[in-house]
Amino acid sequence: MPSGQDAALIDAYLQYLQTQRKLSGHTLQNYQRDLDQLIHMAHERSARPLAELASSDIRRFAAQFHARGMSPGSIARKLSAWRGFFGWVALEQGLAANPVDGVKPPKRVKALPKALGVDDAVKLVSTTPTPKDEEESPEEASQKLCNLAMFELLYSSGLRVSELTSLDMHYVQTSEHESVAWIDLEASEVTVTGKGSKRRTVPIGTAALKAVRDWLCVREYQLGVSEARGATDAHACALFVTLRGRRMTSRAVQRRIKEHARALGIPADVHPHMLRHSFASHLLQSSGDLRAVQEMLGHASIASTQVYTSLDFQRLAQVYDAAHPRARKQKPRG
Repeated sequence: MPSGQDAALIDAYLQYLQTQRKLSGHTLQNYQRDLDQLIHMAHERSARPLAELASSDIRRFAAQFHARGMSPGSIARKLSAWRGFFGWVALEQGLAANPVDGVKPPKRVKALPKALGVDDAVKLVSTTPTPKDEEESPEEASQKLCNLAMFELLYSSGLRVSELTSLDMHYVQTSEHESVAWIDLEASEVTVTGKGSKRRTVPIGTAALKAVRDWLCVREYQLGVSEARGATDAHACALFVTLRGRRMTSRAVQRRIKEHARALGIPADVHPHMLRHSFASHLLQSSGDLRAVQEMLGHASIASTQVYTSLDFQRLAQVYDAAHPRARKQKPRG
């Protein structure tokens, strides 16, 4: 069992991350899980307190993860969480050395983010599936407009799905709710709060603006239907709402975009983040402005944005292989 001192130390560190670093609740849960696992592994054999762990212990823990089949990326994330924790302990309590320093995860092949081609991306966000023979209900029609508005915004502004679902109709500040994201149709922009509680403002394209306005024309009708079902008005400020009048969830968007892509015959396994990747890749292909794309994505480091230059090069290589006469594979003579 973990000592009370170690548990208290981790609680204090998580409090620091929440108040000083302003990390999201989801990120804090990940840190909590990784640090709880560290305590468990440290006490599994010798019940050693965390402050007495050495680099050899951390290497052994990483090797155990690898032997269990954990991916190099997951091991790297745990080591990063542990390194940050011990770095904080060193500052707060004068720990002589960070035992995670110098411990590296297994090498991994970095996978490129998956982006749709331009034609498939435009088809996905602008096309509605062919209606069935039976007449469409008003609720089905309104949800179709809601879907297209959400998909257009994801592709137009490169939003994360959590940023999309947190959008309000406009900025709201009351005793019960304060907006973390909102849309401004007059200014053609959205303001969102991303990772690390960093706020950014991103422009909205013309097609996305039209799709949002089309959705707003039926949104009030849908809220009226939801009130008849007994829904509360707690989600009334949300830009995107479900048939029950509640704020759209990330899981609902994921499900809807998969169904939409399947209905259109798009072969890729489409998810909301794929539209963010597509936004970045297509914008970079057209503009070549890495810094601007970094700002619009909300990346803290430009290294996170540079991966999209690899996507662009990959596309160029495919064009070269298909078109250049000296790149084509020669047919065997026979």
